[in-house]
Amino acid sequence: MSSLVYFFRESLRGFTRNLSTTLGSIITIFLSLLIIGIFLVGGALVDRVVNSVESEVSITVYLADGASKSDVSALQSAIQGMEGVSTVSYTTKTQALERFKEMNAGSSIADQLGDENPLPASINVQLSDPKLVESVAEQIQANSLFKSVCDSPDNPDKSINYGQKTVERLFSVTNYIRYVGVALIGLLIFIAMVFINNTIRLAILARRKEIAIMRLVGASNGFIRGPFLMEGALHAVIGSLLAVGSIELVRQLLIPRFQAELPFLTIDVALATYLFVYLGLVVSGLVIGFIGSALAMRRYLKV
Repeated sequence: MSSLVYFFRESLRGFTRNLSTTLGSIITIFLSLLIIGIFLVGGALVDRVVNSVESEVSITVYLADGASKSDVSALQSAIQGMEGVSTVSYTTKTQALERFKEMNAGSSIADQLGDENPLPASINVQLSDPKLVESVAEQIQANSLFKSVCDSPDNPDKSINYGQKTVERLFSVTNYIRYVGVALIGLLIFIAMVFINNTIRLAILARRKEIAIMRLVGASNGFIRGPFLMEGALHAVIGSLLAVGSIELVRQLLIPRFQAELPFLTIDVALATYLFVYLGLVVSGLVIGFIGSALAMRRYLKV
C-alpha cells in the first residue's frame, strides 16, 4: 500500500515537472478517445438506421387487371411457402388508389385522376430475413403463375419491385465509413502513444540522478518503474474521463434538440450503448497509457 502511495505521489510530481508536455499528452489522449467514442456511437446509430431500413424491405408484385383470382391465390400460397417470407397480403385496385390519395393528400395529382384508377392490384410480401429479398424475388419471377398474372408479361421485371438496391448502397456506404474509421482510430492511438512515450521519457531524464541513487541502494526494477507507469495511467484516465464527459454532454444537451428539430430521423442510441462506449474508452485509455509508458521505459530506462 505504501508503494502505491509513493507511486501516486511521484506521478503527481511528474505532472508539475513537465507541465506543458503533460498537458499535450492529456489533450492528445482526450481528442483521440473523443473521436474514437464519436465513431463508436455513430456506428451504433448507423447500425440502427440500417436495421430500420432492412425491416422495411418488402416485395411488391403488380397484377394485371384481368388476372384470375385462382391463379393469384395460388401464387400467394407459393410465395408464403418460400424461405425468408413472413407474411403475404393482397391489395385491390381500390385499396391501392385510396392509399395513393392518402399519401398525396392536398396535392393536385390525386384530383387529376378523377374517377379513373390506373393503379394495379398487387401482392405484398413482408420478409422475416431482409437479406433474402433478392432470392425470394428471383423465386417469384421463376414461378410460372407470376408470368400469367403480372401486369407486364412482356417485361416481367417491371411487375416486381423491391428495395434491395437501396439496402446494398446503404451497406456499401456504411462499410466504407467503418474502414476509414478503423484507419483513423489506429492513427490516433499511435499518436497518443507517441505523446505518452515522449512525456515519460522526459520524466525519466529529469530524474536520472535520483534513479541512479535508487539503483545504488538496491531498489527493485518494479519500484523504479512504478511511478512512470502510474504517471502514464493518470494521463490516460484524465484524457478518457474528459472524452466521456464531452460525449455525455452531447447526449444530454444536443441530442434532444436534434430529435426535436428532426422528428422524422431516428438519432437516439440506447443508454446501455453509451455506457459500453464509456467503459471501452476508459479501458482503452489505460491500455494506451501503460503501453506508451512501458515503451518509454524499455528504451530509456535500462533497469
